[in-house]
Amino acid sequence: MSSNEQERLLCYNGEVLIFRLSKGDVAGKGPAEIPILQVRRMVFDRGARAFIQKSTGFFMLKEENSHLKIVCCNCVSDFRIGINLPYVMIQCNKKNTFRYVLLFLHSTNKFEKRLSFRLSHELKDGVRVLNGPLVLWKRAEKFYLISSLNGKVMTVSVNFSSVQWAGEIENLGMVLLGPKACFLSEEGCTQKLSKSDYAIWKTTFCVYSLENEEVISDAYIIPPAYSSVVTCVHVCATENVNNQLRMSLIALTRKNQLISFQNGTPKSVCQLPFGDPCAVQLMDSGGGELFIVSFKSNDICAVWKKNFQVAAKWEKISSVLIDDFIGAGTEQVLLLFQDSLNSDCLSSFTVTDLGNINYSVSYVGLASIQELKQHLLLKEKIISKYWKILINLIQGKDESTSAAEKLLNMFFFKAHLVTLCGKEESPVCTFEEKIPDDFQDSERLIEKIWYRVIDDSLVVGVKTTSSLKLSLNHVTLSLVMDQAHSSSCRLIKCHNRVIKLSRDFPPASRSVPCEVGSEKDEESSAGEQASEKECVQVITAVTPFSPLLAFIDFCCIVLLQIRERENGNSSEDHYVWCGRLFISLEDLSSRKYLLTFPKKKPIEHVEDLFALLTAFNRACFQITSPTYSLTSMKTWLLEYMKCEVIQEFPEICFCKRPGSFYGTLFNWKQRTPFEGILIVYSRNQTVLFQCLHNLIGALPINCFLKKLKSGSEDFLIDHLASSLEKELVILGSLSSALVEVENNLVQSCEASKEKSSGVVAALSDRKENIHLYRKEFQREKTQTLGTNLKVSGALYRELTLKLAEVQLRSDLAAQKLAGL
Repeated sequence: MSSNEQERLLCYNGEVLIFRLSKGDVAGKGPAEIPILQVRRMVFDRGARAFIQKSTGFFMLKEENSHLKIVCCNCVSDFRIGINLPYVMIQCNKKNTFRYVLLFLHSTNKFEKRLSFRLSHELKDGVRVLNGPLVLWKRAEKFYLISSLNGKVMTVSVNFSSVQWAGEIENLGMVLLGPKACFLSEEGCTQKLSKSDYAIWKTTFCVYSLENEEVISDAYIIPPAYSSVVTCVHVCATENVNNQLRMSLIALTRKNQLISFQNGTPKSVCQLPFGDPCAVQLMDSGGGELFIVSFKSNDICAVWKKNFQVAAKWEKISSVLIDDFIGAGTEQVLLLFQDSLNSDCLSSFTVTDLGNINYSVSYVGLASIQELKQHLLLKEKIISKYWKILINLIQGKDESTSAAEKLLNMFFFKAHLVTLCGKEESPVCTFEEKIPDDFQDSERLIEKIWYRVIDDSLVVGVKTTSSLKLSLNHVTLSLVMDQAHSSSCRLIKCHNRVIKLSRDFPPASRSVPCEVGSEKDEESSAGEQASEKECVQVITAVTPFSPLLAFIDFCCIVLLQIRERENGNSSEDHYVWCGRLFISLEDLSSRKYLLTFPKKKPIEHVEDLFALLTAFNRACFQITSPTYSLTSMKTWLLEYMKCEVIQEFPEICFCKRPGSFYGTLFNWKQRTPFEGILIVYSRNQTVLFQCLHNLIGALPINCFLKKLKSGSEDFLIDHLASSLEKELVILGSLSSALVEVENNLVQSCEASKEKSSGVVAALSDRKENIHLYRKEFQREKTQTLGTNLKVSGALYRELTLKLAEVQLRSDLAAQKLAGL
């Protein structure tokens, strides 16, 4: 910055405003002799870890041949609109006449001349601009002010020796606080006072109302013993008790102390680490409030409000600003370091909240090639380290929690390692776009990712290819918080579901989605007649959305973990990088991904249906009518509940009945004329109870409703039959000579399962059905073991272990089925 330029900094709404007053042509905005005031709006980029320019503005000062100076800049309230606006006050000196101009800066970067006045003298240090705006200054032991309302200079009637604080108090308006002389003479005092006592008692702090032009309080502020040593005051709170103003404030003293006063009584004191404190500001860091104290020696310290202990200190600071610079919802302190080698005032700085947020940048001029090589070498070491952790975790060598956390940190570093030489390759996969080739394996397991916001839930979905056969027991979809200001990442607590729906599904073979386990759900409506190509398979994760709203631009990493079993007794984990999701408040405000229900076309996209199946509460009921058929169920769904069958997935019905019912999903499968399964996907429990109440009125007399806890019976019966089949296959594989016998046994088991399924549909006693399954299994087992089989001991032990695992699964399925 040249000698003809002046620069001041100010923070406003998370931005840093840089005012620069210069003479000369600035970007072709005017001739050389016209002074120009330029403003640059700077915002902090967390990715680049630097302040970048957002916009600029200019104002031409038509003051030729005048000496110009920036007097002060800050933010005050404009009484016309009641909003805080940035201002800058300019002094124009021409022929010993001083003209002062106060300019407001608006969001469009346009300057407004709000106040202008002339004086015969120069305003020195101590000029204050108050809300209104009002300009207050001191000259010849008196205080003067001028208002933008009338433009007249007025005198403050109270003989303040200094004004330590000025601000607005409720019901009192604008007030001034400071010590005033008591005109106590040593001769007129009735008591004999020492010179030190006289110096103390001759001044007292008082509060003066500018509106009423009178002193409204001179008690319960600061004791007289401290009046002579206080140099700065910050008022924290005020209240009116019995027409007496009470104050809570903090004060800086010449003894290098920070003291807290409550209603005129000192409460806490902190000895400051530097000398000559001159200003104090309050910062709310989220983890606690702090006092930021500035010193004349260009040093800064932070003091905790809760215990009055020094939290941090910094030296050689040129400027200190407090605001929410990174958009975290809490305040941070911006410390600008003195750097005589660089003209850019934002080249060396620290942004911190003395907690988790800490950005520090030091200006080093032109970086050498050697420094760049060292930086790249460090990143290569990080990548190599976490790559080894990933390999060990996949191979099962380290399955500890710490290793999993290290793995997630590896993915975090992968997303944030920036290419230094050349442009950065974009590793970002935006929602509802095809996944890049470098983020999926050779089989292209992931087709696309998407998200929806439903009420207070965020639903993230990953659509997989039909070649990937999944069940909820061996797949997990994780959401990892991606925070630029953190060196690690943390998992977002979410609830997983695997949803499988089939297109053009034959009505006779539809099966009912079922729920397995308490923490994760698996829903499958793919029947035996449906091919894998017809199946739409989606893994979803749902999490509360309210805690994430604190981030203006929320970003998370989507990671899919697949566990595959090898040889029946060992498992191998595979990790699939699905991509990253960016969610901004701007998108939500435009309702871009906010799921709503238009009247004409309730479900516009397939992803909307999967989001509803994930976020809604799911309840499964078995409906039995011993005397009448359940033909009224179809009438109830289509006519009374105004349901519409989703064409692409006809097993799902969408309720279009107005009111709280609208948007509820139903899945009805009638197994026999007298029995069926109803699954209800409702927004909340109240809607579910309303649906059941209306359903009871439409059902025949003596109907029974039973809520299924572990899922539908069809799923358990099929699961049990499959387990029994696997037992027979293992028994048949005891000898290679029994391959033909094994095939016959499998076919026999299939025929037996179909025959038993018919028996299950006709009989009502579930325990007897299980007995029939067991009896058939024991008969086939006896026939197989009666064969002369000769195998080696190692093979026998392996087959016995497999058989024990399969029998355990079948026993568990039988136990659940018997409990229905």
